[in-house]
Amino acid sequence: MADLSVSKKMAAMAVDALEDRKGEDVHVIDISEISTLADYFVIASGTNINQVQALADNVQEVLGRQGFMTKDVEGYDAGNWVLLDFGDIIVHVFDNENRLFYDLERIWRDGKLVDTNELK
Repeated sequence: MADLSVSKKMAAMAVDALEDRKGEDVHVIDISEISTLADYFVIASGTNINQVQALADNVQEVLGRQGFMTKDVEGYDAGNWVLLDFGDIIVHVFDNENRLFYDLERIWRDGKLVDTNELK
């Protein structure tokens, strides 16, 4: 993975983008020491399909303006779980039902939950 300071900056930008569009229950998990997938997972919820898509759009726009492009996007059309893979960070935007069902925070509990205020 990349320099952790770059990944941390990307995660902070994603959190800001999600909060700017009223994303709910935004969490960041540092998985850099337990996985080679990415350095951080950023997880948020939206209340409906339109908001989930708007959250994903805003993250892509904000990070894209800084030169960070998605390597892959999954689930956008369905709008119940959108995965944005930026390489160093992976952003998951769920509707409330799927967030509870998949419970990534529990699955990745070996990672370190990051206080989003510490990213800034």
